[in-house]
Amino acid sequence: MILGILKTLRPKQWTKNGFIFAALVFDIKLLQIDPFIKTAFGFALLCLISGTVYLINDLVDIEKDRQHPIKKNRPIPSGQVPFNIAVIVAIILPTVCLPLGFLLNPIFGIIVTGYLFLQIAYSFILKNMVVVDILTIAAGFVLRVAAGVPLVEAERFSPWLYVFTVLLALFLGLGKRRHELILLKGQAVNTRSIMNEYNIPFLDSMMSVVTTGTIITYAFYTFSAPNLPDNHLMMLTIPFLIYGIFRYLYVIHVQGNGGAPDEVLLTDRPLQTTIILFGIAVITILYSFSKS
Repeated sequence: MILGILKTLRPKQWTKNGFIFAALVFDIKLLQIDPFIKTAFGFALLCLISGTVYLINDLVDIEKDRQHPIKKNRPIPSGQVPFNIAVIVAIILPTVCLPLGFLLNPIFGIIVTGYLFLQIAYSFILKNMVVVDILTIAAGFVLRVAAGVPLVEAERFSPWLYVFTVLLALFLGLGKRRHELILLKGQAVNTRSIMNEYNIPFLDSMMSVVTTGTIITYAFYTFSAPNLPDNHLMMLTIPFLIYGIFRYLYVIHVQGNGGAPDEVLLTDRPLQTTIILFGIAVITILYSFSKS
């Protein structure tokens, strides 16, 4: 049962909470001990809070998940974790983590609390509203990024990165919806009624818009943010982003994957290599050539 609870907290999806480190890296404070420790602690709290959201979501969707070809094997729908135990854990985690968040930083505490309430609203209401469901997912990523800003007392964190985060999250969310729609086929109404409001052409059209916007937004960031090198060296990181997006599109359209972005990230070697090279390029340029 304990292993089932841990699995329900979705540790594989905690990679999404890595967005909290964006402010630490892009505000050029990665090598400072105090901001790094605070961000790492904030990451741990955010992982537990997001785990609470997954618990709540599985409790709300328990009957629908039992009819899903994959989700029926999750600990709560399968009966590995009793319903009452899952409810108790879902209450204890935020009761402990939210006060710790406020102790770490009051603004961080407010943002994480807002994230929790937004995701609860998603589990009960927003996930049943067409388009709003995907926008809510994107908002969750923005709050992850925003949570890291007060922890490092960011002074030069460009607003372009918030816009980029929204578009990138929409890109991943639309890809996941597309995969789910193909996987469920005609059974969508039995597992998730909102899926009947989507179809492949509609999702592909939105992905085209979001893909273009993601690349353009990041390009604007590379030559307009105030703390970047005057010689625009950050523009050299754009090809890595373009390849990463195209590779993900390949995984979705050709390989037929993309249902869980975290799993793609942990299994696709070319994508992993691109992300590593992108990170090395960003850190090298920012920490070697940026304005002090």
